[in-house]
Parts: sequence; C-alpha cells; structure tokens
Amino acid sequence: MNEESGYLKARREMVENQIRRRGITDEKVLQAMLKVPRHLFVLESWRELAYSDEPLPIGEGQTISQPYIVAYMTAALNLQSDEKVLEIGTGSGYQTAILAEIVAEVYTVELIPELSRRAQAVLQELGYTKIHFRIGDGTLGWPEYAPYDAILVAAAPASVPVPLVEQLKVGGRMIIPVGVDFQELVLVTRKKKGWDEKRLIGVRFVPLITVH
Repeated sequence: MNEESGYLKARREMVENQIRRRGITDEKVLQAMLKVPRHLFVLESWRELAYSDEPLPIGEGQTISQPYIVAYMTAALNLQSDEKVLEIGTGSGYQTAILAEIVAEVYTVELIPELSRRAQAVLQELGYTKIHFRIGDGTLGWPEYAPYDAILVAAAPASVPVPLVEQLKVGGRMIIPVGVDFQELVLVTRKKKGWDEKRLIGVRFVPLITVH
C-alpha cells in the first residue's frame, strides 16, 4: 500500500469510526471529511497521527481540533451550499477546508501571521479559491463582509462576543466554545433583537485572544 492510499484508508476509518458511529449524520459534512486530506494540515512530525481521535499541535502554541469536534461543530451549523461563513481562528486551515467544501464563500481570520500564511499555502496548493484570509483580531470578526449566514469560532472567549453576533444575519447561526475553566459549545441564533443560546457539549479549546 502506498502512502496516499494508506492515508485514504485512514481517512475512511476516521469518518466511519470517529464520526458517523458517534451520531454525525449530515452527509455534506461526512463527504467533506472524506475528501479533505487532514494529514497535509498537521506538522510533518505528527503526520502519522493525523487521523487519530485527538487534537494535535500545529505550532505557535495552537492545535488542530480532533476530527469529531470539527465534524460536530460543522454539522451543528446546518450549512447550505449557497451560504457565506465567517471562521474565527484559521489555525491549520483544516476546518477552513471542510467549510469550503460545503458553502459558497469562507472568510477566515487568524491572529498569528505564521499560522495564517502556512494555512494559505496548503489551501492554495489544494486548489481552494473561495476562501478569503485576514490576519487580525478574531474577536472583531470581519465586518466589511457582514452579514454572514453562519460563524464558526475555533477558540474560546469567556462569553459570547457581541461584535460577532452583530455580524450574523437575522436567523444566522454561530457555533462557539465559551468559558474559561469549563468550556461548552454554544449554538447562537441571531434574532431581530438579541440572540438565543443553546448549550451543547463540554469541550477544551485554546483561549480566544483579543488585542484591541
């Protein structure tokens, strides 16, 4: 078995054992995770663990989330093919690629320049053209292109950032880990006035850093 077919086998097993069997049924998400080569988004020294059920370091004190959490967060947004999505925390670019497989446009913001540049290089090499990159403070979102149908936040603030909610369309959804010592994934739905919150599962993410 050559290296590429080995990765494909590992990817199929990841989707079947870590994701489908644990209740993720959104076919768009499953197909995206079957397609995107996760091993290209991790550091070469960790590549053999790319399809394991765990987060992995990607440098700069950051991590790539475990596959199940990527799938869970993506599925929770109930994404449609014509939607525009904002991602906060480009990181490795893996979650960005999963989003780009499903929706029309992805806008992604990363605070750490080195991570953003590395993610851009991998995503461009893979041929993604509908991803827009920004280096900056994710807590501020990307207001120039708002409103968004959905927002996915890949780092944890202490509470839901109001500027991000305000960049959602009415009826738009945001999935975000919230908390300091104990974190929960929260599904936010924008209303005409304010927003609703639905608390989902306990998680552990790096903190969402603000510089403003």
